[in-house]
Amino acid sequence: MFETLKKATLDKIFVLMAEYAADPRTDKIDLGVGVYKDETGLTPIMSAVRKAEQRMVETAKTKTYVGVVGNKGFSAAVVDLVLGGTVDKSRIRTVNGAGGTGALSVLLNVLARARPGGRIYLSDPTWPNHWPLAEFCGLSPRTYPYFNAETRSVDFTAMMQVIDGLGPDDIVLLHGCCHNPTGANLTPQQWDQVAESLKRTGAFPLIDLAYLGFGDGLEPDAYGVRKIASSVPETLIAFSGSKNFGLYRERVGLAIAIAADAEAAEIVSSQMQNIIRATISQTPDHGAEVIRIILEDPALRAEWQQELEAMRSRMNRLRQKLADAIRERSNATDFDFIAEHSGMFSLLGLPQETVEALKVKFGVYMINDSRINVAGIPEDRIGELADHLIAATR
Repeated sequence: MFETLKKATLDKIFVLMAEYAADPRTDKIDLGVGVYKDETGLTPIMSAVRKAEQRMVETAKTKTYVGVVGNKGFSAAVVDLVLGGTVDKSRIRTVNGAGGTGALSVLLNVLARARPGGRIYLSDPTWPNHWPLAEFCGLSPRTYPYFNAETRSVDFTAMMQVIDGLGPDDIVLLHGCCHNPTGANLTPQQWDQVAESLKRTGAFPLIDLAYLGFGDGLEPDAYGVRKIASSVPETLIAFSGSKNFGLYRERVGLAIAIAADAEAAEIVSSQMQNIIRATISQTPDHGAEVIRIILEDPALRAEWQQELEAMRSRMNRLRQKLADAIRERSNATDFDFIAEHSGMFSLLGLPQETVEALKVKFGVYMINDSRINVAGIPEDRIGELADHLIAATR
């Protein structure tokens, strides 16, 4: 049986993780894997999450299935968090996903059923898993310009030249906030222009919302999603609770479908449920119940928001400190863009040979496209990291 198979290509992030783990140097620095880390280098369990889980242990009476659509209380709370009442709820249907990726997979499968072989436009660059996910579901990926490698900012003019030329059969995947891998994000005014373009052309928006609250805060980060969803008749949104609730291994996500009316929403709901049943049969619930408890309890919600804000502020502080350290040592502004980006990542725009040199010579690990995880920057070694980056790029 297996003699017909060839070895599959492994995800470059997982390859990098293995290389880092095998490196015996004690002064190595991990800027690769995309998980939040605190000042000790650990991915912490948020205190609000601990309290919610304790409540679950004390009150849970069963471990039976919650149904194909998943935890309805979680779904309702997240819809309110994401959309803030900007869309008539009669037009909204949801299913829980196995993480944000699972939610995205459900939505891509729905789109592939609606438009078999349809074109889906991804930002250049984008999260590496977007392309294989789209292809696996039977869609045909294309790209639209997004990042200017010279200015390290959004190339909005080039982006809109493509977006404005799309039509009703085209799908556009947008990063709701905190663009991965670049860290360069659309302004509210640019979101307004994207929404107006989609409204005019009829191109279909699919929004990947993996980092809500990590950029400029919960409300500012939701601006683009709400603008798009309230401007066009149909939208799909994949929400992830991995980062903003620290629930990585619990795999908690939500697939949100917004249709033109309640009747169309029911049709989309039936398709999403059918896909869930045919793939994972039932949705996981532990992480979803944790988030439901937090969002429905005012005290826990306030505690969570305070913790989330502390995480966001820490990443912004690390950005500014690294940019300042490089400027002070090099007397150049080449890396000032790091402080201008937001979210967990920044794309440094370095050639692969420089990325390799940083790894081999200095034990500084980053994805080969030079994406760094800002949360992985050791605050007490920022000067050392700045020296390594300067040495590798001079």
